[in-house]
Amino acid sequence: MQEHRKRKPARTFQDLIVWQKAHQFVLSVYKFTRNLPKEEIYALTSQLRRSAISIPANIAEGFKKRGIKDKKRYFNIAQASLEESRYYLILTRDLNYSDPKEIFTLLQEVSKLLEAYINSILDTES
Repeated sequence: MQEHRKRKPARTFQDLIVWQKAHQFVLSVYKFTRNLPKEEIYALTSQLRRSAISIPANIAEGFKKRGIKDKKRYFNIAQASLEESRYYLILTRDLNYSDPKEIFTLLQEVSKLLEAYINSILDTES
C-alpha cells in the first residue's frame, strides 16, 4: 500500500506547481516567438507574449488575495489569458509561421493545473 503524503501548503506563489508550469509556458513563448516574422513584432509576437505573461502574473496576484471571490477573479483572468494565448498559437499555425504543437502541450498542461487549482480553492469555500 502506497503512503499518501500531504503536500505542504504553498508559502509563496512560486511554490505553486501551476505557477511554475505557467512560467515555463512564458519562457517557451518567448523562445517560440523569436522565430516569428519581424513584421509581427508589434502584432502577433507582442500579443502572444503579453497574454502568456498574464497567466502566471494573475496566478501570483490571486495567490495573495485574501477573499475567495478576489482569488477566483484573478484565476479567472489567468484562464482568459490562457485562452487568448491558445488563439494566438492557432493563428500562428494557420498563418503557416510555425508549428506550435509542443507549446500547445504545455498550454494544455497549464490549463488542467489551473482548473484543478481553482476547484481546490472552491472546495475550501464550502
